[in-house]
Amino acid sequence: MRKPPARHFLRTQALPHGSPKKPIHYTNFAFKKYLCNIQTMLDHPLYRRDPIAPQSLVLELLLAEGDGAVPVAHLLAAAALFGISENHVRVTLARLTATDMVCSPRRGLYQLGNASKNLAADVAQWRQARQRLRPWSGDFVVVYSPQPLPADKTAQRQHARALHLLGFAPWGVGGSGGLHLRPDNLEPSLSALRQRLLAVGLHPDASVFCSREFSTADQQSLAQLWDGDALNRGYQASEVQLAQWLEHTPTLELGQAARESLVLGGAAIRQLIFDPLLPAPLVDEAARNRFMDAAIAFDTRGRAIWQDFFAAVARSGRAPSSTPALETTP
Repeated sequence: MRKPPARHFLRTQALPHGSPKKPIHYTNFAFKKYLCNIQTMLDHPLYRRDPIAPQSLVLELLLAEGDGAVPVAHLLAAAALFGISENHVRVTLARLTATDMVCSPRRGLYQLGNASKNLAADVAQWRQARQRLRPWSGDFVVVYSPQPLPADKTAQRQHARALHLLGFAPWGVGGSGGLHLRPDNLEPSLSALRQRLLAVGLHPDASVFCSREFSTADQQSLAQLWDGDALNRGYQASEVQLAQWLEHTPTLELGQAARESLVLGGAAIRQLIFDPLLPAPLVDEAARNRFMDAAIAFDTRGRAIWQDFFAAVARSGRAPSSTPALETTP
């Protein structure tokens, strides 16, 4: 299936009086289908969801298990909810095993492999995101990337993903330069932030430093790197959607509840994983906190639903009844 082109939130460049405004892509990687229940995110399989593919489903279930292993019978039963065949699941597991994305500690069990563990460990901390924040003094963290980046496409994707994952936005005309910035409110220290960036794929030759005392013009430019209003709308819309679903959960069959909880919960978690965690006044921190609380409550309920689902599978040997499956991609 051909993917639609990535959308970008655009800003405009001020030109001499009388000239038309020229759009600038300030966010080459930032905010890709970012708000309001993201369905696709960058190139890493942990974030693909467009629509639900076997690889996405397998990795999401393994990610939820953390360091534990998941029986292949559970993966097959979950796949059945989405209309994914047993053959597709087994082919997917073989491919992921070949790339060390997953591994099999013993026959019939699968868990995340070494190629996934660093990124998965970072992603799994979404519940504790607020603990990584500190008051903002007005300073910015700057990453200067070596120009040009090495020709290795995988390294380039990992570098871009690391910057996006931690909320850095490109700064400069066209967003094509080597500078990426974010407010200095993340992690206890600059050293801790640097280590986290490296752990999730930042190129080792990149420089990470703090900057302050920008000119008035630069301060205005920096304030335009993120669309705070769009982020706030995303928080509010997702909070309402999660709350409404929880209200009508008792009316759903177990299979339908499991399927919908994975779709909605996964989208909310991805929204939080890629949230830039900006400080006030750039965003409404209270709205973000309410959304985080709603996502945590939803995730807790979703995990309980899936435990019931797998228990039902163990008792009956098949997936519980559900409504017709969603569209899937092999």
